[in-house]
Amino acid sequence: MKFQVLSAATMVASAAAFPALHARQNGTVPDGTPFSLVSIRSGSDLQYASFSAVQGGLALNVEEQGATCEKGEQNYATFVLNQGELSLYTPANVTQTLYTDRSGMGQGVLQYSTQPGGYLPGRNSETKGWTVDQYGDLTFDGASLIACPTDVGSAYSVWVSAGVTNPGGNTDCVGVAVRTSVSTDPNACTYTYTPATSS
Repeated sequence: MKFQVLSAATMVASAAAFPALHARQNGTVPDGTPFSLVSIRSGSDLQYASFSAVQGGLALNVEEQGATCEKGEQNYATFVLNQGELSLYTPANVTQTLYTDRSGMGQGVLQYSTQPGGYLPGRNSETKGWTVDQYGDLTFDGASLIACPTDVGSAYSVWVSAGVTNPGGNTDCVGVAVRTSVSTDPNACTYTYTPATSS
């Protein structure tokens, strides 16, 4: 089964989506400090590509993520760490937390829950395990991330490495390093998601 978390309208690559890069961080990012993420893969279109949050998942090379932000539109996501959990930097009345499923079914799918109004993580989901090393690189439980090309534009979906080369029925996936960049003027946003349906 192929996981699709991006809409066609938001999957066009654009250099304008890149956040400003700061000097490489030495030491970890303190809990509660907002930061953005870029991918590192030399010699490819993923070198310094911004991470965006779109329809419940993370993506690279997305032109317009469609988030509702307090300080106006931005095309990249802002994150915060708290005791090993990675969340999106949101207004006080919204919580959007990253989770992954590294089971045989999930294969490292990386998504975010939204409360109130969105779906909660499933049975095999993990939220804790995110760390930033002394060089400012982000991993989950020691695992790096994988970027998989999508069928719309130049956007890539993002997965946690779970021992599957091409997870979720994707092809031509590649490993990427993930670099943090502390935000000097963070913008709280509510990122797009699929509302939970009542039974």
